[in-house]
Amino acid sequence: MPEFKLPDPGEGLVEATIIQWKVAVGDTVKTNDIVVEVETAKSLVELPIPWDGTVTQILAQEGDEVEVGTPIIVIDNGDGAGGDGPATGTTADDTVDTPAEAGMAAPGEVAPETGSGDGSGEAPKREAVLVGYGAIETATTRRRRRGGPAATEESAEAAAAPRRAKAKPPVRKYAKDKGVDLTQVTPSREDGVVTRADVDAFLAGGGAAGAGVAGSGAAGAGAPAAAPSPQPATSAGDAGGAPGAAAYQHPSFDRSGEREERVDIKGVTKMMAQAMVSSKFSAPHVTEFMTVDVSATMDLVERLKKDRSFGMTDLKISPLLILAKAMTIAVRRNPGINAAWDEEAQQIVRRNYVNLGIAAATPRGLIVPNIKDADLMDLRQLAEALQDLVSTAKAGRTQPADQSGGTITITNVGVFGVDTGTPIINPGESAIVAFGAVRRMPWVVGTGADERIEPRWVTQLAVSFDHRLVDGELGSKFLADVARIMEDPSLALVWG
Repeated sequence: MPEFKLPDPGEGLVEATIIQWKVAVGDTVKTNDIVVEVETAKSLVELPIPWDGTVTQILAQEGDEVEVGTPIIVIDNGDGAGGDGPATGTTADDTVDTPAEAGMAAPGEVAPETGSGDGSGEAPKREAVLVGYGAIETATTRRRRRGGPAATEESAEAAAAPRRAKAKPPVRKYAKDKGVDLTQVTPSREDGVVTRADVDAFLAGGGAAGAGVAGSGAAGAGAPAAAPSPQPATSAGDAGGAPGAAAYQHPSFDRSGEREERVDIKGVTKMMAQAMVSSKFSAPHVTEFMTVDVSATMDLVERLKKDRSFGMTDLKISPLLILAKAMTIAVRRNPGINAAWDEEAQQIVRRNYVNLGIAAATPRGLIVPNIKDADLMDLRQLAEALQDLVSTAKAGRTQPADQSGGTITITNVGVFGVDTGTPIINPGESAIVAFGAVRRMPWVVGTGADERIEPRWVTQLAVSFDHRLVDGELGSKFLADVARIMEDPSLALVWG
């Protein structure tokens, strides 16, 4: 019976994480049927099977990270070869060694892991390691006391406290989306890890939805649904005794479970972390800032929303669109900002095109897809490309090719209400612009006797650039050009 091995996804990637099996043991499949969804370091990928047949073995569990070339499923295609499947394989019911049990991954930039395995074929124990530190050797749980009243009291407290269910991050998210409390789900695996199939079985059996969903105030995620009593008073050590401190807690912050959890660094998060460390410590970063009156841009946005060619469609028109157009024009006027430093060849690569990257925070981590040849697009084409890029990224469907070849990037921190930042340059590029929140602020307008203070729409722009090939003059001119177009969008007609 043939084994289906994890194929090479390209882009230099050597491993992937099993996210969701689309089939189970005993299912019949046909050629090109999708059997599994995996997450590479850059995107989610659905893998088709190359044969007709019946699934006899599943060799990797959801959440497992496997290397390219590793068998992940066995199909009986009726050729009569091998009666019992691979000798070294693991059936779907066997226990699989897994990395340390983890909860929901925290958003944002995290540190890269220190390495993967020794090539021996056995899965190494992965540890989350901070930059500049080794693995934490001390235990993260308190040792159990032996004997005495104190030990009895601790045991009683432990028995009374709800225990956090074991599950992989994708399964936790799936359960949360379905409104299932994982502590109510009975695991089928011998190691006690709850799988997606267990959640489905729980739902099929009439399990109550909503038991583990946050939104119940102080109760938070993971609390038993039937608990009628209110949340106990928070101790001073938990929240400083401040009244109302427990009014809301994020689903990933669960005081009823383990005090610490470990999350394996892999997939998109691993790639992002490695890229950020490589960029930060190889390219000398300089960041400049500029406060800008963008009232004219805001007026233009409102007019475009009412325009027949924009407003009569589903296109989303925002100040980000105007900034994207402004950057493509500013790059033409300052082409050196669009270059790249090739350390290996000891060359500066000057690009006569603009592939505009948009940093996107997705449920699976930070990615930077880019709009190819953005400088050749008119405003409507750019709006369509931008909307498609964002929706695809949020759905986790951005392909590796869409994340490669970028020349300059925007990071829109304003959507979080943040004024500005010092962004890290995307590897292979020389500059990145941070777009801050647009706020109503007092602003001095007019000159001389006509000088006055008015409420205006104001934002902050920041540009980080690689000081090896972009000097202060070039970086400043580029930022000033972007700012001038945001102040007066009509300049795009003159400069564009």
